[in-house]
Amino acid sequence: MSNVTPKTALAHMDIYRPDTSGAVSADPIRLSVNEGALGPSPMAVSALRQMGERLHRYPEQIDQNLVAAIAAYSGCNPARILPSNGSDELIGLLATAYCNDGDEAIITQYGFLVFRQAVTIAGGVPVIAPDSDLTVSVDAILECLSPRTKLIFLANPNNPTGTMIPRGDIEKLIAQVPDHVVIVLDSAYAEYLDGADVDYTDGAEYVDKHDNVVMLRTFSKIFGLGALRLGWGYFPDAIYATLATIRGAFSVNAAAAIAGAAAISDKAFYQQSIAHNNKWMPLIQDSIRQAGFNPLPSQANFFLIRFASPDAASHAHTYLAERNILLRKMVPYGLPDCLRMSIGTDAEMEQLAAAFKDMAHMKDIHP
Repeated sequence: MSNVTPKTALAHMDIYRPDTSGAVSADPIRLSVNEGALGPSPMAVSALRQMGERLHRYPEQIDQNLVAAIAAYSGCNPARILPSNGSDELIGLLATAYCNDGDEAIITQYGFLVFRQAVTIAGGVPVIAPDSDLTVSVDAILECLSPRTKLIFLANPNNPTGTMIPRGDIEKLIAQVPDHVVIVLDSAYAEYLDGADVDYTDGAEYVDKHDNVVMLRTFSKIFGLGALRLGWGYFPDAIYATLATIRGAFSVNAAAAIAGAAAISDKAFYQQSIAHNNKWMPLIQDSIRQAGFNPLPSQANFFLIRFASPDAASHAHTYLAERNILLRKMVPYGLPDCLRMSIGTDAEMEQLAAAFKDMAHMKDIHP
């Protein structure tokens, strides 16, 4: 038996490992990981094809063409934009940089599981703030503050609940949190609101005004580049300097940088993706509702479906997998009576609607 042991905190860590298996074919209808419905941007695919024979060259440590494209898209100051190997890398770097052993980081009850995992790996202590009706409660977060609090993580819109925190609540949080506590606003699904709700903020405006607020974004959703693992963050100067120092020198590979700069510039694909999501979100939810099930409201490209019981949700997951449709179990999030699904293609949504119609007659799923 080996005497080599990891740090003790890892024995009790909540592990984030998305399950993408379980379908009956190698090419399932995969609605379980919130991917973009329409695949990658055609401009991104074209840019990748032009990489040619440059694969032996190391990428830039911070690709300035990518940074310029992000700045043009977002209006953010390019000097504060840091690309990353998915936004997950930045979550881990923030926990590593600002949590000493035993320091606390506040995580919301149904927040992204990577937040908890990153804090635990860093040696910190995740403190869970209860949600209110599946929505982040700023009052609950404030009640969790202690002298050991170093970080607050929240996603907006939130994954997996799809709920949104209004601008006023964000401002209340910033106003009442001590300025040595870093507030992390993960806005991975901001694009799906597309400015339609004036009460929504991705958080960039507060990064410009405060030294302790950061914003995270991703290319894995609306831009369709999940395979390339590309994200970015917007940071106050001091936090930027810290993260840029400890970030891996080549954490963003050249393919991701080239495709990302093209994808974020592809306005036609962006608008097509928004229109597709806006079309199918009400249609598929109405279809599921007519079949007798309970889809919950969402501000993103995914939503929860609440079943009569955890067993019913499990049976539904199995039945759908047998029909080659993958949804996400919510047991790790403490929502065992729910499944989460994202919006897929037209054909995929039609097949899913038919499957729910059939499930309406199955007593172990819809008693």
